[in-house]
Amino acid sequence: MQTQIAGHLLVECLIAQGVTHAFGVPGESYLAVLDGFHACAEQILFIINRQEGGAAFMAEAHGKLTGRPGVCFVTRGPGATNASIGLHTAFQDSTPLVLFVGDVASDMRDREAFQELNYESLFGPSTKGMAKRVERIDDARRIPEYIARAFATAMNGRPGPVVLVLPEDMLAQEVAAVPLPRVEAVQAWSDPGSLRELRTLLLAAQRPLVVAGGGGWTPQAAQALQRFAENWRLPVSNAFRFQDTFDNRHLQYAGDMGIAPNPKLAQRIQDSDLILAIGPRLGEMTTGCYTLLQAPRPKQKLVHIHASAEELNRVYQADLAIQATMNAAARSLEVLTAPPSLPWEAWTQAAHADYLANLHPQPLPGPIDMPALIATLQKHLPDDVVVTNGAGNFASWVHRYWRYRGLAAGAKTQLAPTSGAMGYGVPAGIAAAITTGRLAFTIAGDGDFLMTGQELATAVQHGAKTLIVLLNNGMYGTIRMHQEREYPQHVSGSQLHNPDFVALARAYGYAAARVTQTGEFEAEVQAALARSQGTLIEVMLDPEVITTRGTLGAITQAALARHKRA
Repeated sequence: MQTQIAGHLLVECLIAQGVTHAFGVPGESYLAVLDGFHACAEQILFIINRQEGGAAFMAEAHGKLTGRPGVCFVTRGPGATNASIGLHTAFQDSTPLVLFVGDVASDMRDREAFQELNYESLFGPSTKGMAKRVERIDDARRIPEYIARAFATAMNGRPGPVVLVLPEDMLAQEVAAVPLPRVEAVQAWSDPGSLRELRTLLLAAQRPLVVAGGGGWTPQAAQALQRFAENWRLPVSNAFRFQDTFDNRHLQYAGDMGIAPNPKLAQRIQDSDLILAIGPRLGEMTTGCYTLLQAPRPKQKLVHIHASAEELNRVYQADLAIQATMNAAARSLEVLTAPPSLPWEAWTQAAHADYLANLHPQPLPGPIDMPALIATLQKHLPDDVVVTNGAGNFASWVHRYWRYRGLAAGAKTQLAPTSGAMGYGVPAGIAAAITTGRLAFTIAGDGDFLMTGQELATAVQHGAKTLIVLLNNGMYGTIRMHQEREYPQHVSGSQLHNPDFVALARAYGYAAARVTQTGEFEAEVQAALARSQGTLIEVMLDPEVITTRGTLGAITQAALARHKRA
């Protein structure tokens, strides 16, 4: 068996796992791996990012889109800590990801060498941590073993991130080893007894409701979920920032749970006598700060289906807990036989009617009609466009008014951080465009964009086309909204002095335009779609639209009050 340097072997192991793109910022600690990417350039592409947070976000987005681990490479110390935001997002969003950290040489370890950190302490496995597993590869001959285990760990159970630490001297060693075969996720099936009990609970219900979301969904699983819902005529809602799990145009769609949900849907959750939570971990945002479902024992009957046994009965004690992966769970559910008539058909119809009613906008101050802008985008963008956003009140416009066709239509179309990470949308959209070739539409706030806007250089370098709609209101809008409620006469730390975003985008190589009136927007969208390059459209938004005095602020007050009480 011929030998090669360990960095080249590592790249070959990634190729064996089906990796086509790796994201990162280069570092001297893993030069041997970069040389491996050069040697295998026809099989795997290293995407050169401008900051490690953007690289980790892109890898996380890739994991969401493909269901297989996104791959990110960073150097030791500052590189690893910069990447931690993407790692935390992958953990909270249940996204498979493998973060490779180039490290100090073995003979420098434990001396607080240049940029040295203890990565197990930093990222260590925990229900409150940032990684499912943190391991250091000291023996180059075991690289195939560690990589195969990392991919298996990232995909199995509750998907999530794994960290592999790579000593610099180990990567330069000569080694005789070969990659292990591609690892596939293990499917955990519902046991027949639990399915019979679930059917019994359904037959006893009068007002059931499905809450679908979480990681591990595929188009096939989403299609099976839709058939199950149709068989039983069940209303289906989606968990926070998993709005593409179920087709929003379906006659049984009830809306999404999250920040400031439709008040009628929130009431429907409380009035339900049976909640079927399929996939979500039932976090703070999906449960209205743990008020719509009371922890630890909800007043509603609760069936909780999740891929990880550790998530079941961790926050909520379910009447029926089923460990199953989403592919297996949905296919088991769709074969449950339903009776010819069900008592909740009117309940399901009313839930969808409430969702449709919530799409009708209220009057807004200023010359920009945001619901009209979202309608224009929905009219012109392709059905398979990937919609991305970071964190901030600006995201509420797409959450409320965008109608996702859903995974059942064949492709994932929503990338958004349940972790509430600002800056996610721009790199996520770029990653989607690079790795799928589909158009990505990103909605961003001014503060949100400035977290990762430099990744436009990455987009231009790698030929990615994204459409960014940047809402500029000159402030951190979410913080200002809280501030005006708690300290109404004291504006502090939330105002922004912004650059010329149009000039900035053009400097990176994007086309750009500024919109001050609703009527100007449609022509700019059409022009953006006609271009081969990416486009940024800056929308000058009245600050009153997003503060407590504006309409969007007003409709979030009930959610904020619940959050404050919690």
